[in-house]
Amino acid sequence: MTTPATDAVTDTRAGRRCHNALNSLHSTHYFSPDLGRELGALGVTDPRAVNFAARAAALGPVGAGAVTAAFYNYKHDLVARHVPAVWETVTPDQALAARLRAVDATLRRLLGEEVLASAELAEAAGLALRATEGCSRGARPLYSAHADLPVPDAPHLALWHAATLLREHRGDGHLAALLAAGLDGLEALVTHTATGKGMAPKWIFRTRGWTREEWDAAADRLRGRGLLDEAGGPTEEGTALRAAVERETDKLDAAPYAHLGPAGVARLTELGTGFARKALGAGAFPADLIGTS
Repeated sequence: MTTPATDAVTDTRAGRRCHNALNSLHSTHYFSPDLGRELGALGVTDPRAVNFAARAAALGPVGAGAVTAAFYNYKHDLVARHVPAVWETVTPDQALAARLRAVDATLRRLLGEEVLASAELAEAAGLALRATEGCSRGARPLYSAHADLPVPDAPHLALWHAATLLREHRGDGHLAALLAAGLDGLEALVTHTATGKGMAPKWIFRTRGWTREEWDAAADRLRGRGLLDEAGGPTEEGTALRAAVERETDKLDAAPYAHLGPAGVARLTELGTGFARKALGAGAFPADLIGTS
């Protein structure tokens, strides 16, 4: 007997593929000069403070503990250096407004006005918003906080908003899967990078606050569990564990894509992939972002 989710989307990896395409579009603003410029105009100039203010603002003026818990793979010392101090410079509402202005500028530059005005983009926004109707709030703090925000009127911003909801919904579930797998925040980063798909260590050191020594210590712990080999690559057991984490994440994130249905998921994936490729071709991400060194 199958569950409603598997009845609607037999291959749960279809939801993962759809999420990945939309997440690429969502993530463009984290690497955009527009975000730093908008928050810098309000007095937030440290790039890491910009990141915390932009993503955590939906939670309200929370302290470092809440941000560390919700973000999971950032070193708490780094978070505490900027949170809650950043709220003395900018209010969460100001940060959210600045973020939306930055997203508007970023998508206009990366996709172009013709794409923004297209029927395809409006269609994608409608499909993505429909998928979010299947999301649930329980044990999902970042999703739930963002779900309280209004949907922007402009189609490209509505699409980005929906992509944000779907990203945080999956992300909250992913953290539960990592926790159940016994991977702390840094170990999650090390194992993901070891697969060749994760963020390069130099970017992690720059943005997450970890040191090379802490990275190496985490790798040693993972070797002790038989998850990494001596060269730092994943063992068979390590590969299996990461695959199990992704399957569990797919399971926890199945509802929005089941709600949208197979045809809608396929179409949204097609449209989202096209937009993400255009953004990538326009230089949305650093060339050295992904890698093992």
